[in-house]
Amino acid sequence: MLDVGRHPHINLLAYSEVEEVSGEVGNFKVRVRSKARYVNEDLCTGCGSCAEKCPTMTVDVYNAGLGNRKAIYKYFPQGIPSVYTIDAEVCRQLGQGKKCGVCAKVCQANAIDYEQKDREVELEVGAIVLATGYDVFDPSVIPEYGYDHIPNVVTALEFERLLSASGPTAGHLDRPSDLALEVEVEDLEKEHKKLSRQVKQLEEKHGKSSAEVVEQVKSGSAGDDKDLSNWASLAEKLNGVEARLDPMKKKLAAARSAKKLAFIQCVGSRDFRFNKFCSSYCCMHSVKEAMIANEHDNEVSSSIFCMDLRAVGRGFEEYKLRGGKQSNIRYVRGRVAEITEDEAHNPIVWYESTTSRQVLHEAFDMVVLATACVPTAGAAKLAELLGVELESNGFVKTDPLAPLNTSRDGIFVCGCAQGPMDIPESVAQASSAAARAAEVVAPARQTAAAAS
Repeated sequence: MLDVGRHPHINLLAYSEVEEVSGEVGNFKVRVRSKARYVNEDLCTGCGSCAEKCPTMTVDVYNAGLGNRKAIYKYFPQGIPSVYTIDAEVCRQLGQGKKCGVCAKVCQANAIDYEQKDREVELEVGAIVLATGYDVFDPSVIPEYGYDHIPNVVTALEFERLLSASGPTAGHLDRPSDLALEVEVEDLEKEHKKLSRQVKQLEEKHGKSSAEVVEQVKSGSAGDDKDLSNWASLAEKLNGVEARLDPMKKKLAAARSAKKLAFIQCVGSRDFRFNKFCSSYCCMHSVKEAMIANEHDNEVSSSIFCMDLRAVGRGFEEYKLRGGKQSNIRYVRGRVAEITEDEAHNPIVWYESTTSRQVLHEAFDMVVLATACVPTAGAAKLAELLGVELESNGFVKTDPLAPLNTSRDGIFVCGCAQGPMDIPESVAQASSAAARAAEVVAPARQTAAAAS
């Protein structure tokens, strides 16, 4: 990616959207809207001082909502260009109309520009390659898997972020229920600190203990004194916070990282209720994640529940077998019917084993759902904009004998824009699509050179 950003013949328009495409093969005109970052890309050095001092926090979408980020941020650490962007909706200065300007004050490069506007870019190109990627299926529409109400049931993408050293847990397999408890404890500690300070000030001012005041108010001897009533209310609230905080701290201290994992395959794919197709890469993705989890902690064991494990690719079958032998992975052939939860927030997987022909259940520390690969949310709008057809599943339609060609000449496709596929196949297709585009562009250049 760094080579792309530095290449003299590549113009990278990040944080931009295609708004209009006209023309024909060899002579397309593309109108692109480059969104305002409110940061001057030419001046920003990516030092991070702005994000360090920014007082506004919001949910980190890149980390699948498992962590928080500042209102001024880099979408991900390796992003190109390596500059910051202000999230206008949550920014105090831009979105809330409040006085802030902290990022502008600390930016030594003077890169912050609150007045920056979107700008339009007109491009003349000979060929277009669609590489729109994919979206992840939302498993909350399958209520039996409990994704939206059992905290330790996560998607494969969320688990990927938990495993990442740059993720919300720095690569430790902390359970989401424990992460939520940690946040709750932090909030309660802040409230406890605030209430303790208020109560202490009242005790020092009046020279008596809060316990005495509470007793006076309860016995009625305080009369209609509102100050004493408010004092007693604060003291009781403080006692309530302490009563909740102590057991929560003990529970948090006893928390440990996830050791026993379950991977559920074909969540939303190979299912006539949602997506009839196989998502192709999920099986090997689960095996890879289970192996990495075991590398992080040798005590981790994984069970992969599947109808079929489709290790389609060179060396994939050997990789799967190596996972079973060296990474403590167990392959269970059986369809998971339901996931429930016990009092310790451990997910319980209920399944029918097709080998033993029994309905069984087993508790795990965490369950990972291998969610389907589905077309991007804007795929239909983009297809209409470009004048290309989509197939029945919502991916870009291609010729079976020319799998990179769309229904419009000069527009090609690669990767998951065409259909579910893994990284090696996507990279190979990208090279092929670039070659097909070059076939269109090269003759035009030769003609122009000859004319000159």
